[in-house]
Amino acid sequence: MFSTSQLITRMVQTAGSQVVTVNGDRQQTWNQFNEKIARFAGGLQSLGVGQDDCVAMLALNSDRYFEFMYAVPWAGAVFQPINTRLAGPEVVYWLNDSEAKVVLVDSSFTALIDHIRPQLKYAQHFIFVDEETIPYGYGSYSDLVSAEPVADAGRQGDDVAALFYTGGTTGRSKGVMLTHTNLVVNALQAVAVMDCQSGDKILHVAPMFHIADAFYCMTSLAVGGTNYFLPGFEPVATMRAIQDYQIDRLLMVPTMINMLVNHPDIANFDLTELRAVAYGASPMPESVIKKSLAELPNTGFYQAYGQTEASPIVTVLDKNRHIFEGPLAGKTKSAGQAIPGTDLAIFDENNHRVANGEVGEVCLRGPNVMKGYRNMPEQTDKAIVDQWLHTGDGGYLDDEGFLFIVDRVKDMIISGGENVYSTEVENAIYQYPGVNQCAAIGIPSEKWGEQVHAVVVLNEGVSASEEDIIAYCKTQIAGFKCPRSIAFQREPLPLSGAGKILKTELRKPFWASGEKNVN
Repeated sequence: MFSTSQLITRMVQTAGSQVVTVNGDRQQTWNQFNEKIARFAGGLQSLGVGQDDCVAMLALNSDRYFEFMYAVPWAGAVFQPINTRLAGPEVVYWLNDSEAKVVLVDSSFTALIDHIRPQLKYAQHFIFVDEETIPYGYGSYSDLVSAEPVADAGRQGDDVAALFYTGGTTGRSKGVMLTHTNLVVNALQAVAVMDCQSGDKILHVAPMFHIADAFYCMTSLAVGGTNYFLPGFEPVATMRAIQDYQIDRLLMVPTMINMLVNHPDIANFDLTELRAVAYGASPMPESVIKKSLAELPNTGFYQAYGQTEASPIVTVLDKNRHIFEGPLAGKTKSAGQAIPGTDLAIFDENNHRVANGEVGEVCLRGPNVMKGYRNMPEQTDKAIVDQWLHTGDGGYLDDEGFLFIVDRVKDMIISGGENVYSTEVENAIYQYPGVNQCAAIGIPSEKWGEQVHAVVVLNEGVSASEEDIIAYCKTQIAGFKCPRSIAFQREPLPLSGAGKILKTELRKPFWASGEKNVN
């Protein structure tokens, strides 16, 4: 039986008096956590939350986010994290599409929720999760978790546990339905290859709304770790927490690692207890890997490649391959090898396997592959063909099974570890008066890996500045999705025979000196 609730009951049985969460002055044991989850679930059911209903959360990292992830499935429902960087219209779409009945909010986002509340069709209850004065129109978190405890609803296996929304190439976000089996199995798969150990002290600085940190929460339950929380990543606060709590492992994106290891105060902190750092969303530049190994010589680095639809981990490059000399060197530009229990293959456009070294689409199958996209059967059928998940990434396998990502089949930009789909950006730009054509592409960025760049053709007689269009985009989509630069041109954008804009031609000048078309 694979169930998120079973991970909790196992830890109560084997280590009930050990601490599971530490958030400032708040901490709790597995026994207390189990009681809290049962009451939290009871509170949700008293609000009318039933089987397969969605409960959403829009908040910064905290122990209460951790509780949310496990109390909602305990109640028989589906937990839905909301990206804290979304614009109001995007949050409205996510919540209306999921039909979430209850929304948990912290003080950072009450103003946004109050602004969009009239547009929410299904949300009936709003719960304030901070300890400050409860705003008008919100319920109390303490009241919610003081309800009568209820027994676990018994959800398991192929029952949906979580709904994670991801950007869509059509401009419409897709709700990825992840089952209990998906989440638990992927955690167990990774435990075998990412140096997760019983009793680990784990620091959460990556955003908990993201599938990557949700995965790290699952691994902590699989090994009985103690979880520490910061609201978000800040280099000095992160280093201080590593030192003060003697953190064993954490997860960051390469941008965060780069900021940490190049921080002028790093020598002022004792980071020697940090045993393992997992990173993903994009590969680390070689210079950052070398700097990290020099600054954190006691730390092993693990690159994880995956996507939300795979729960999310597909391959791992372990610490023994983060080297540049000796017989194991030469793999730092790869995304590692397939995790146990996942079949990995490269397919051509006819869904046939290609030979090692030949570029095609990265595909996989295994128990970590999603159930499907919510309310999108056609998109699900395109993504999963004969049990094989098509990632949309272009890559190849070498003779040792190491995966190398070279380009994207989908027009996606990864900036600072966040996925940005070009059509979302283009849809926003096209709403600006006078835009005739536009294309959003990823261009190299020393800080973010890639940054969003737009090429725009205006109608005859129309004038607009780079600042005008960027400012307008910020009213339509999240700030991290907005272009950081815009080039205007008079001539039409290059088109294929089928009338599609040739983004490969637009990218060429920016990536001419590189070995691949992604960072």
